[in-house]
Amino acid sequence: MATPGFPGFPPEAMEFFRALKKNNKREWFQKRKHIYEEKVLAPMVDLVTAFNRRLVRFAPEYVNEPRRAIYRIYRDTRFSKDKTPYKTHIAAVFPHQGLGKHNCGGFYFGIDPDELEVAGGLYMPGPEQLRAVRDHIAASSKEFERLVSNKTLRGLMGSLWGDQLSRVPKGYAPEHPAAAYLRYKQWIFYTTSLPPKLATTPELLEEIVKRAKVMTQFVEFLNRPLKKMAAKRVDLSEFLV
Repeated sequence: MATPGFPGFPPEAMEFFRALKKNNKREWFQKRKHIYEEKVLAPMVDLVTAFNRRLVRFAPEYVNEPRRAIYRIYRDTRFSKDKTPYKTHIAAVFPHQGLGKHNCGGFYFGIDPDELEVAGGLYMPGPEQLRAVRDHIAASSKEFERLVSNKTLRGLMGSLWGDQLSRVPKGYAPEHPAAAYLRYKQWIFYTTSLPPKLATTPELLEEIVKRAKVMTQFVEFLNRPLKKMAAKRVDLSEFLV
């Protein structure tokens, strides 16, 4: 039996976001909230559901139900100079189950009428996670180099991206073979190279899946030490009980 796909977003979804960019106000949105729910959010639920069906085949531990995966459209403006209340795109994230939403490796995609985003990696590690991943890269530098240099991965996603320190952090030799990677504070493959017009076509799902597949080994590498950390915490909690 063929696996159900995703037909693409309706044109009204892209029209909604274009209009929202020009009218990012509560009064405007509230009158058109039903359009957002029917033409943007409902299709996004379908896309996440279809993506999950594909994830089961090659990365089952990253399946994330739509209500958890899809970001809210409401912006957090508390610490931002930009006080517009709504995001002008819709996005979803697929972290490793049980490791947190942003402080572990996972997959991400975002839909905007002018830009499609696909990403995979570790975005916001805490101090513990950061140290664990750096230690893992230092101990397995050849494997990491092989993963991030993969031609298919680089062809689809570009080069490794992420904020970096100006020098190798304390505790690691400056001449370490993986010194350049140890400076990173986040390890991400990120692309906006897909044509925005794909958003309204069945090809959107296939292009996202293709990129998630090629990033899976990289994402799994980043999560390997984090899964060990999580397992140790579980063992310790059972001992304390």
